[in-house]
Amino acid sequence: MIYQSEQMEKEAILQTAARMCAAARTAPKTRGVDDIYTLVFTEEDKDALEGKMREFAEREGNEAIREWYQRDADNVHAAGAVLLVGAKKAYRGVQKCGFCGFENCGACKAAGANCAYVYVDLGIALSSAAATAGDERVDSRIMFSVGKAAMELAFVSKDIVWQGIPLSVGGKNIFFDRKKKG
Repeated sequence: MIYQSEQMEKEAILQTAARMCAAARTAPKTRGVDDIYTLVFTEEDKDALEGKMREFAEREGNEAIREWYQRDADNVHAAGAVLLVGAKKAYRGVQKCGFCGFENCGACKAAGANCAYVYVDLGIALSSAAATAGDERVDSRIMFSVGKAAMELAFVSKDIVWQGIPLSVGGKNIFFDRKKKG
Protein backbone atom coordinates (compact mmCIF):
# COMPACT_ATOMS: atom_id res chain seq x y z
CA MET A 1 0.00 0.00 0.00
CA ILE A 2 1.17 3.52 -0.77
CA TYR A 3 0.34 6.45 1.48
CA GLN A 4 0.46 9.93 0.01
CA SER A 5 2.17 12.71 1.95
CA GLU A 6 -1.06 14.69 2.47
CA GLN A 7 -2.74 11.71 4.15
CA MET A 8 0.27 11.00 6.36
CA GLU A 9 0.62 14.68 7.34
CA LYS A 10 -3.04 14.78 8.40
CA GLU A 11 -2.44 11.65 10.46
CA ALA A 12 0.69 13.20 12.00
CA ILE A 13 -1.30 16.27 13.07
CA LEU A 14 -3.98 14.15 14.77
CA GLN A 15 -1.43 11.87 16.45
CA THR A 16 0.47 14.91 17.68
CA ALA A 17 -2.76 16.50 18.94
CA ALA A 18 -3.44 13.32 20.94
CA ARG A 19 0.04 13.46 22.48
CA MET A 20 -0.44 17.15 23.24
CA CYS A 21 -3.66 16.29 25.11
CA ALA A 22 -1.67 13.75 27.14
CA ALA A 23 1.06 16.32 27.83
CA ALA A 24 -1.50 18.86 29.05
CA ARG A 25 -3.12 16.24 31.28
CA THR A 26 0.14 15.07 32.85
CA ALA A 27 1.59 18.58 33.33
CA PRO A 28 2.19 19.54 36.97
CA LYS A 29 -0.80 21.17 38.71
CA THR A 30 -0.96 23.54 41.67
CA ARG A 31 -2.02 21.75 44.85
CA GLY A 32 -2.44 18.59 42.73
CA VAL A 33 -5.86 19.76 41.49
CA ASP A 34 -6.53 18.66 37.92
CA ASP A 35 -8.97 21.05 36.28
CA ILE A 36 -7.40 20.87 32.79
CA TYR A 37 -9.53 20.06 29.73
CA THR A 38 -8.62 19.51 26.09
CA LEU A 39 -10.53 19.42 22.82
CA VAL A 40 -9.34 18.93 19.24
CA PHE A 41 -11.20 20.70 16.42
CA THR A 42 -11.02 19.73 12.76
CA GLU A 43 -13.12 20.35 9.67
CA GLU A 44 -16.46 22.11 10.29
CA ASP A 45 -15.77 22.64 14.01
CA LYS A 46 -12.45 24.30 13.16
CA ASP A 47 -14.32 26.37 10.55
CA ALA A 48 -16.79 27.53 13.22
CA LEU A 49 -13.88 28.68 15.38
CA GLU A 50 -12.40 30.55 12.43
CA GLY A 51 -15.78 32.14 11.69
CA LYS A 52 -16.14 33.37 15.27
CA MET A 53 -12.65 34.88 15.06
CA ARG A 54 -13.59 36.71 11.85
CA GLU A 55 -16.77 37.91 13.57
CA PHE A 56 -14.61 39.46 16.33
CA ALA A 57 -12.47 41.13 13.68
CA GLU A 58 -15.52 42.64 11.99
CA ARG A 59 -17.08 44.04 15.15
CA GLU A 60 -13.84 45.40 16.63
CA GLY A 61 -13.36 49.14 16.24
CA ASN A 62 -9.60 49.11 16.66
CA GLU A 63 -7.79 48.40 13.37
CA ALA A 64 -4.76 46.76 14.99
CA ILE A 65 -6.99 44.31 16.88
CA ARG A 66 -9.05 43.67 13.73
CA GLU A 67 -5.89 42.80 11.82
CA TRP A 68 -4.73 40.57 14.69
CA TYR A 69 -7.95 38.53 14.69
CA GLN A 70 -7.98 38.31 10.87
CA ARG A 71 -4.35 37.12 10.83
CA ASP A 72 -5.04 34.50 13.51
CA ALA A 73 -8.24 33.41 11.69
CA ASP A 74 -6.18 32.97 8.52
CA ASN A 75 -3.81 30.73 10.49
CA VAL A 76 -6.71 28.66 11.87
CA HIS A 77 -8.08 28.31 8.34
CA ALA A 78 -4.71 27.01 7.08
CA ALA A 79 -4.13 24.71 10.10
CA GLY A 80 -4.91 21.02 9.94
CA ALA A 81 -6.39 20.98 13.45
CA VAL A 82 -6.76 23.18 16.52
CA LEU A 83 -6.12 21.98 20.05
CA LEU A 84 -7.97 23.78 22.81
CA VAL A 85 -6.54 23.62 26.31
CA GLY A 86 -8.69 24.93 29.12
CA ALA A 87 -8.73 25.26 32.87
CA LYS A 88 -11.91 25.18 34.91
CA LYS A 89 -12.54 28.30 36.95
CA ALA A 90 -12.13 27.18 40.55
CA TYR A 91 -10.61 28.21 43.87
CA ARG A 92 -7.75 26.36 45.53
CA GLY A 93 -8.46 27.36 49.12
CA VAL A 94 -4.89 28.39 49.85
CA GLN A 95 -4.81 30.20 53.19
CA LYS A 96 -3.34 33.72 53.17
CA CYS A 97 -2.28 33.38 49.52
CA GLY A 98 -3.38 36.68 47.98
CA PHE A 99 -1.80 35.82 44.61
CA CYS A 100 -5.09 36.80 42.93
CA GLY A 101 -4.98 40.25 44.47
CA PHE A 102 -7.56 39.52 47.16
CA GLU A 103 -7.16 38.72 50.84
CA ASN A 104 -8.34 35.12 50.46
CA CYS A 105 -10.30 32.77 48.20
CA GLY A 106 -13.63 33.86 49.69
CA ALA A 107 -12.96 37.51 48.83
CA CYS A 108 -11.79 36.51 45.35
CA LYS A 109 -14.91 34.47 44.73
CA ALA A 110 -17.20 37.16 46.17
CA ALA A 111 -15.69 39.69 43.75
CA GLY A 112 -16.31 37.35 40.81
CA ALA A 113 -12.57 37.10 40.15
CA ASN A 114 -10.63 33.96 39.33
CA CYS A 115 -7.99 32.10 41.25
CA ALA A 116 -4.52 32.90 39.91
CA TYR A 117 -3.54 29.24 40.17
CA VAL A 118 -6.06 28.37 37.44
CA TYR A 119 -4.00 30.48 35.04
CA VAL A 120 -0.73 29.04 36.34
CA ASP A 121 -2.04 25.53 35.64
CA LEU A 122 -3.28 26.58 32.21
CA GLY A 123 0.11 28.07 31.35
CA ILE A 124 1.97 24.94 32.41
CA ALA A 125 -0.44 22.72 30.43
CA LEU A 126 -0.13 24.95 27.34
CA SER A 127 3.65 24.92 27.57
CA SER A 128 3.75 21.14 27.90
CA ALA A 129 1.43 20.77 24.91
CA ALA A 130 3.38 23.24 22.75
CA ALA A 131 6.67 21.55 23.65
CA THR A 132 5.17 18.24 22.53
CA ALA A 133 4.24 19.74 19.15
CA GLY A 134 7.82 20.96 18.81
CA ASP A 135 9.17 17.52 19.72
CA GLU A 136 6.98 16.04 16.97
CA ARG A 137 8.12 18.70 14.43
CA VAL A 138 4.54 19.94 14.01
CA ASP A 139 4.25 23.73 13.73
CA SER A 140 2.07 25.40 16.35
CA ARG A 141 1.37 28.68 18.09
CA ILE A 142 -0.51 29.41 21.31
CA MET A 143 -3.33 31.87 20.54
CA PHE A 144 -5.46 33.79 22.99
CA SER A 145 -7.76 34.77 20.10
CA VAL A 146 -8.68 31.13 19.46
CA GLY A 147 -9.54 30.61 23.12
CA LYS A 148 -11.66 33.77 23.19
CA ALA A 149 -13.60 32.59 20.13
CA ALA A 150 -14.05 29.13 21.65
CA MET A 151 -15.50 30.60 24.83
CA GLU A 152 -18.32 32.18 22.80
CA LEU A 153 -19.26 29.00 20.96
CA ALA A 154 -22.16 26.97 22.36
CA PHE A 155 -20.34 23.62 22.44
CA VAL A 156 -17.66 24.82 24.87
CA SER A 157 -18.27 25.03 28.63
CA LYS A 158 -18.63 28.58 29.93
CA ASP A 159 -16.87 27.87 33.24
CA ILE A 160 -13.58 27.00 31.54
CA VAL A 161 -10.94 29.47 30.38
CA TRP A 162 -9.63 28.32 26.97
CA GLN A 163 -6.54 28.96 24.86
CA GLY A 164 -6.00 27.52 21.39
CA ILE A 165 -3.07 25.95 19.60
CA PRO A 166 -3.50 25.55 15.82
CA LEU A 167 -1.34 22.81 14.27
CA SER A 168 0.20 22.68 10.83
CA VAL A 169 2.54 20.54 8.77
CA GLY A 170 3.93 22.16 5.66
CA GLY A 171 6.99 23.30 3.81
CA LYS A 172 6.93 26.63 5.68
CA ASN A 173 5.75 27.39 9.18
CA ILE A 174 2.48 29.33 8.70
CA PHE A 175 2.83 30.87 12.17
CA PHE A 176 6.16 32.54 11.33
CA ASP A 177 6.51 35.90 9.51
CA ARG A 178 2.86 36.67 10.17
CA LYS A 179 3.10 40.45 9.80
CA LYS A 180 0.79 41.99 7.25
CA LYS A 181 2.61 42.69 4.03
CA GLY A 182 2.01 45.87 2.09
